[in-house]
Amino acid sequence: MEPKELQQYVAEITCRLAGEHCPDVRVYLVRTPYFNASMAPNGMLQLWSGLLLRMANEAQLAAIIGHELGHYLARHSVEQLRDAKSRAAFGQFLGIILSAGGAGGVALGTLSQLAIVAGMFAYSREHEIQADEIGLELMSGAGYAPQEAPRIWQQLVDEYKGDPENETTAGSVLFATHPAPSDRLTNLAELAKKMPSAGQIGESAFGKVLFPVRFDLLKDEMKRRRPSETLVLLDRLIGITPGDADLLFFRGEAYRMRNQSGDLEKALESYKYSIDSKRPPAESYRSMGLIQRKIGQPEAARQSFSIYLRLRPDAEDSDLIRSYLEEGS
Repeated sequence: MEPKELQQYVAEITCRLAGEHCPDVRVYLVRTPYFNASMAPNGMLQLWSGLLLRMANEAQLAAIIGHELGHYLARHSVEQLRDAKSRAAFGQFLGIILSAGGAGGVALGTLSQLAIVAGMFAYSREHEIQADEIGLELMSGAGYAPQEAPRIWQQLVDEYKGDPENETTAGSVLFATHPAPSDRLTNLAELAKKMPSAGQIGESAFGKVLFPVRFDLLKDEMKRRRPSETLVLLDRLIGITPGDADLLFFRGEAYRMRNQSGDLEKALESYKYSIDSKRPPAESYRSMGLIQRKIGQPEAARQSFSIYLRLRPDAEDSDLIRSYLEEGS
């Protein structure tokens, strides 16, 4: 996953946490819009792009990496391999791992294949607690604020509660290898209370390095088709960077996708805020035009579509938008 700056940034954080074990760890950024991370016994650390999108700062990313390093240093995954039920299951796992042998950042197969990798390492509660303890110690030793760790899981809880259809989190790929976020939140909060409160957070540094790929990651997030969850995520991100044109555009997209009572009006409002912000994406004009066309505002829609085509004359949907402009002409 590009750019290389993000790959290098994550690798540097990993080395900062791993210390003398840095040469043994290889970092792979996997482009899939779900929240997960895993550590193989050979030192291969996977971080999924949906996880990166949900990190508020560098300290939170360090908390995730520190936890996975905790599993590695305690050799938890080695124990899991020893307990493998059959050679066939191990062979399936090994084939997927070997398929990742290229340069860092390759995307690994399908989501079902990724789930197999996750499922091979369903850690016990004792393993998870130990990994949390080691991770917080690594965070503190590297100068990060351990109190950011439980906030990650609070963010996940808020997302799941944002969708009324989520009666359980058991279906998530994440929870093939990790406890429910509410349990994790309680445990981490208790552990973090025992750690020094001072430490680096790194909000601006993380935001700067993620920004070049963030628009694409948000497009991926929309493909999950969980708009209520996405709206919670976007509202939180907008709270960190108010007036962010891209985030406001995607909030409009999430409302438009959900399409519940009043959502089209909320979507229009988000698109307008995006357009009024600094450097709005051209797509804000297109999506606003689509809603204006739908609710019977043809002249406003024509104006929005015209601006979109002026900004993006070679857009993939340019022929479709031009056909809308020709209607009634």
